[in-house]
Amino acid sequence: MIEFNSVSKSYDGGVNFAVNNFVLSVNQGEVLALVGASGCGKTSTLKMVNRLVSPSSGFVSIGGKNVLDMPVQDLRRNIGYVFQGVGLFPHYTVRQNVSAVPELLNWSPEAIEERCSELLALVGLPLVNFGDRMPVELSGGQAQRVGVARALAAKPEILLMDEPFGALDPINRAELQEEFVRIQKSLKLTVVMVTHDITEAMLIADRIAIMKEGCILQCDSASGLLNNPTDGYVTKLMKTPLTRAEKVSKLISTTHTTDYFG
Repeated sequence: MIEFNSVSKSYDGGVNFAVNNFVLSVNQGEVLALVGASGCGKTSTLKMVNRLVSPSSGFVSIGGKNVLDMPVQDLRRNIGYVFQGVGLFPHYTVRQNVSAVPELLNWSPEAIEERCSELLALVGLPLVNFGDRMPVELSGGQAQRVGVARALAAKPEILLMDEPFGALDPINRAELQEEFVRIQKSLKLTVVMVTHDITEAMLIADRIAIMKEGCILQCDSASGLLNNPTDGYVTKLMKTPLTRAEKVSKLISTTHTTDYFG
């Protein structure tokens, strides 16, 4: 559905490349995670899908059409966008935040209310309880759920997610990750997600593209990357969750309750 056709992006006229000859296909209904260190080109790659950034060379296509040939308004109506920090309109209620895009598209009030109710129920925030709340009255996890609902308001086929759960505490993060997997499967969304967290990518994505210095080192399922890494960087990255778990286990095993309670 989404094709990256030898896409490169330079912000300095070609001296350095944030993204370099990126070639990849994303199938309809698939979740692809872009993973790598800060500055590896993940977010630039993501933003070229909805033309927040234009490629220096190559092109991105959706359904066989070059996104640069599409009216930008039409392109973005079919693409939801969720990012870290949510970015809810602070002076709008939850209902108004979710309804913002359908209103711009001139949906009828009845259709907007129905869609708002449907989406807030989908993310576990019933309209009757949360519709009239202001963003300042929400927890971080609740606000992020509203952000997801808003991104889905116009019934997009594609969802772009840039570190969507990164600012949440571990409990809310795990809960929202599970909730997102359920939503994605029920709506059959095509998703491209940026994350620094390989564990998150393994939990959510069908395939994971490991990036370094603007290039894809390897793209495969979590099991493929674990069992058949083709690069030392990939091997090291895929060991990170296990190494973290081993450290925690060792800490617990060497710490006694008397250290805390005397």
